[in-house]
Amino acid sequence: MAGRDAAKVAVDALTQRQAAAEHARLANEIADHDRRYYQDDAPSVTDADYDALRRRYEAIEARFPDLRTADSLTRRVGAAPAPKFAKIRHAVPMLSLGNAFADDDVTDFIERVRRFLRLAETEPLAIVAEPKIDGLSLSLRYEGGDLVSAATRGDGTQGEDVTANVRVIDDVPRRLRGRAPPAIVEVRGEIYMTRKDFEDLNARQQAQERPQFANPRNSAAGSLRQLDAAVTAGRPLKFFAYAWGELSELPETTQSGMVDWLAGLGFATNPQTRLCSSAEALFAYHRDIGARRATLGYDIDGVVYKVDRLDWQQRLGFVSRSPRWAIAHKFSAEKAATIVRDIEIQVGRTGALTPVAKLEPVTVGGVVVRNATLHNADEIARLDVRVGDTVTIQRAGDVIPQVLGVIAEKRPPKAAPFAFPTRCPCPLHTHVTRARTVSGEEGVVMRCTGEFACPYQVIEHLRHFVSRRAFDIEGLGEKQIALFYEREWVREPADIFSLKARNAKLKLEDVEGFGEQSVHNLLAAIDARRDIALERFIHALGVRHVGETTAAVLARVYGSWAAFHDACLRLAEGDAQARQDMDAFDQIGDAVIDGLAAYFGEAHNRALVERLTKEVRIADAERPRMDSPVAGKTVVFTGTLEGMTREEAKAMAERLGAKVAGSVSRSTDYIVAGPGAGSKLDNARKLGVTVLDEDGWLRLLAPR
Repeated sequence: MAGRDAAKVAVDALTQRQAAAEHARLANEIADHDRRYYQDDAPSVTDADYDALRRRYEAIEARFPDLRTADSLTRRVGAAPAPKFAKIRHAVPMLSLGNAFADDDVTDFIERVRRFLRLAETEPLAIVAEPKIDGLSLSLRYEGGDLVSAATRGDGTQGEDVTANVRVIDDVPRRLRGRAPPAIVEVRGEIYMTRKDFEDLNARQQAQERPQFANPRNSAAGSLRQLDAAVTAGRPLKFFAYAWGELSELPETTQSGMVDWLAGLGFATNPQTRLCSSAEALFAYHRDIGARRATLGYDIDGVVYKVDRLDWQQRLGFVSRSPRWAIAHKFSAEKAATIVRDIEIQVGRTGALTPVAKLEPVTVGGVVVRNATLHNADEIARLDVRVGDTVTIQRAGDVIPQVLGVIAEKRPPKAAPFAFPTRCPCPLHTHVTRARTVSGEEGVVMRCTGEFACPYQVIEHLRHFVSRRAFDIEGLGEKQIALFYEREWVREPADIFSLKARNAKLKLEDVEGFGEQSVHNLLAAIDARRDIALERFIHALGVRHVGETTAAVLARVYGSWAAFHDACLRLAEGDAQARQDMDAFDQIGDAVIDGLAAYFGEAHNRALVERLTKEVRIADAERPRMDSPVAGKTVVFTGTLEGMTREEAKAMAERLGAKVAGSVSRSTDYIVAGPGAGSKLDNARKLGVTVLDEDGWLRLLAPR
């Protein structure tokens, strides 16, 4: 028996051969989880499940010491730094902590410390207790009082250089306070995000149709590890200081004194930190923080205990990857079992359908839970959750309840599999489709195709329609749109342009917050936008995956509203040639094409657009030069261009009136092939497309 079979055997019952196989399997699985957690900021298991894997791994090594090698995970910390960042080697290694999962583990820790230090029973042993923040560990290096570098933990020996990003975090001083800080100061602590800031960030991500973060820890780590520091600057990151690395001089003699000293340098330190003098005091602190963790405002997953005297820390030293003088007392996962009374479908502002389990109320971690997310159709199918099932739930990150699994033996005999709706619960009952991601891959989110006609989505669509980069109607913002929709004055874009004709009856000037002049200005601003550029009009329609840049490409390619509209109607009818033609154009892919086909495939969307086009005048796209030899021709660039970049070549072709495509088809007129050209060149030759090298292309464009 080996491999997966050994996973079912208790450690005490493993043979040497089974232990070796199980040790190798666990090493691979834990390493994968470490990579997802430390590098990708996307953990795939709960902390409790990860801890269980780690405990089994360490227990095997304890029973079979010969399995512990130099590469053992018990000798390593975290994961290797991600390749997208430069590396910084830590002057003092950033080690991780050993874990305690029960009070007995903490008692054992205290007894080990006393034995190692040879302390008498009556000798006081002060221990600092502080919340274990669930964030991203960070080391800050100051020289002469100035911040010179910042690095993540990485593998404990070297981490990722995130200096540029850290400089934009308000909680991190660029210069240390105090008259004369040591010449070298390395401050260590945790980057984190409060739950409120996390929820606000996810709301913004959802409004911008961007991926949402799973929890505050992921959002903090992902925000810090951005290649663009401007993105980090826009994220509400915070920092707690609690430790240090290299110091040119040690200003205090205790852990608690050092924390106070860090506060004096200008760092935020955790006000929940306490100095305890007995095991009973540590347990009381652990229980108290555990009971209050939901009110702290940030995520914690346990409590850290550290011997207070620094000379004793020095004597205790380290074992493997952890200090002997500190330990993390983890919280047990907060779970409960309850019954699913119903499964409801909620529709978000972007049309996403989210299934929610309506539960028999149950208390989890001091909070009464009545609802739990089921995420999406795939998750319901994976869990096979049914109405009437008894399920295990957990408050993920102590905030968002989620269903972990079904207790199969308690399933009622007549419980039927849940059928995810194919139509939206909105009054129109429009079709539901599985949306593609921006990259063109099939996503997990099911969306209502009702767009403007779906009451769950219409306000968001209308806000987009009048926004600065769409119709840009001055004086008609989010507040006014919400008011006009609530009063049923504006239910679709065309209604905006009929407000002036209807105002004799509506009397906008009598509405609180309006007046004669403001109404006059608003109606004038609406009239001023009756003439609009084609790319703005396309963008304003709010078609999924058709943003400002894509709208500009579509406008340039089709030239007029009539041509673009005709292509979209053909897409909606399933015209293969229309799809192939659009797919050939540069920067247009399956996600955009599917979005346009779905949008114009709905009768109410087509009717809405038809009513809107009667109210506005859509200007043709700016015409490129038509006197060049490539005007109106379709060109594909492939291989390496030596005299110019690919982007420069595309821009030149478009200025001269050519259409640049990303793939070769029968409608391609020229393919410009440089060194390294591959399948596109082969396809072009098969189709009889004119092939040019870079010099031939330039000769073609040269004045005659």
